[in-house]
Formats: sequence, structure tokens, C-alpha cells
Amino acid sequence: MSSTSLTTPAPVTVIGLGPMGQAMAGAFLDRGHPVTVWNRTPSRADALVGRGARLAADAEEALSAAELIVVSLTDQEALYALLGGVDPAALKGRVLVNLSSDTPDRTREAAAWVAERGATQLTGGVLTPPSGIGDPASTTLYSGPRAAFDAHRATLEVLTGADHRGEDPGLAALLYQLNMVMFWTALSGYWQAIALAGAHGLTASDIRPLAVEALDLRQFVEFYTPRVDAGDHRGDVDRLAMGAASTEHVLHTAADAGVDTALPAAVAALFRRGVEAGRAADSSSSLVEVLGKPAA
Repeated sequence: MSSTSLTTPAPVTVIGLGPMGQAMAGAFLDRGHPVTVWNRTPSRADALVGRGARLAADAEEALSAAELIVVSLTDQEALYALLGGVDPAALKGRVLVNLSSDTPDRTREAAAWVAERGATQLTGGVLTPPSGIGDPASTTLYSGPRAAFDAHRATLEVLTGADHRGEDPGLAALLYQLNMVMFWTALSGYWQAIALAGAHGLTASDIRPLAVEALDLRQFVEFYTPRVDAGDHRGDVDRLAMGAASTEHVLHTAADAGVDTALPAAVAALFRRGVEAGRAADSSSSLVEVLGKPAA
């Protein structure tokens, strides 16, 4: 593998031109990298071609254009569908930066699939929306062979800050999914709050200050982290029984307003399970034990 340098920008291929792929190809172009792109719908490349990217005629040509291949697809099945019919020789010696979202196990399987074709997979988990691409303050988590990461780190840092977490190709996928657990659950709570506010004549703008403060969970994360790691679920600061009562109040408020109750009902059901498990006097952090994998 050849080392990359920002003073002599290396060629890069980007496969998959959804919003994220387009943002990445654009960032590489902005930093002077020769960029080859390919997408099943060629018209998605029009704007990038207008900025200097080269549209490959097919996937094989796209792979042959660069040592570093950035793939941004829905999941690993999409990867197989796009590249499965390509001559394996086209992948040989390449470093495939697989940013496709999927489970850790399926991502490990993809790494083995890539290795069978003579290439190396670096798994990436991008922790920013497309608008954050090109900002060094944004972060992408990587895992896979360290040598491949080090060889191409400078190029990858054109996209975001690059944080290598280990050799296991499934690790970055796991960390990404952990991020998504928190992100989608919190954002769904925000959508629920807007719907409930709307039923009472309030707008998203009206509750913006409340939402910003409520969604800033840093103090809770900092407080509970050492306790959870120590298995300390004392009810000295909060009690699950009080949390359960609060979730019921949220559920009833949503029902009274006539808005959808699926999300608050699920949260209330979780707290009820904790109480039924004998955790009523413990902290709500004891739900970690309720949610965890049962002991063998």
C-alpha cells in the first residue's frame, strides 16, 4: 500500500452517491483529489462530474481507478449486489472503506468476502450527517487492519476526523449502531414532543429551548457511567418507581391529546417491566439489567 499525502492528493473512487456519498466525493474534489464515481443511477453524478469528477462506465472501471475505494451503501447486501458480479481481480490490492450500515456480524462477513477477492476492508462508522463532511471536528470511527488505516489516514481525514478503534472489522459497525440506538431513540422522542405540542397549539419553535435543554444528556451520562460500570443502581438520586409513574403521565397526556401513543407506551412498558422485576426502589439505571442479555 502506498502512503497518501495531502500535498499530493491520491486518486479516490466513491461508490454510492446518496447524500453521504455525494458529500464525500465533493470533499475530495475540494481538496484536489482525482475522484472517480459510480452509481447505479448515473444522473446522480451529474453535479460531481460538473465539478471535475470522472464517472466510471461500470463498477469494474470504478474499482480500477484508485487504490482507495470509499463505499457508501445501505447495507452489505447492497455491496454484494453492486460488486458481486465484478471480476475479483478488479478488487485485488484495493483498500475498500466500507461505510455501509449493518450489523457487526454482517460487516465481519463482508470483510471476509472482500479479503477473498484480495482486497482489504476498513469499516467506517460516520458520526455526522452529510453537512458535517469536510469538517475536521466531525468524526468517523474506523476498524480493521491498522496498516491500511495508517496508509490512507491523510486521505480519510479530508472527510472527517479519523478515529481507529481496533483491528476487528465489526467493531466500528458495533460502535456506529450503539450511536444509532441513542440517536434515533432521542430524535423519535423529539418528534413525539413536537406532535404533542402541536396538539396543544404549540410549534416546534415554541418548544425549541426546552428541547435543546432536554436532549442535552451529558450530565446524566457522566453521572451514571461509573455507577453502571460498578453495578451500582442505588435509588439515592432517582427511583424507578417514580420514573414509571412519570412515563405513565406522559402516556396519558399523549392519549388525552389524541396523538399517537406507540412510543410513550413502549417506554412506559419498559419501566413497568423494571418494577415487576423488583427494581422499584432502585435507580432507573437498573433498566440496564432488565434490558441486558439474561445470564446463561
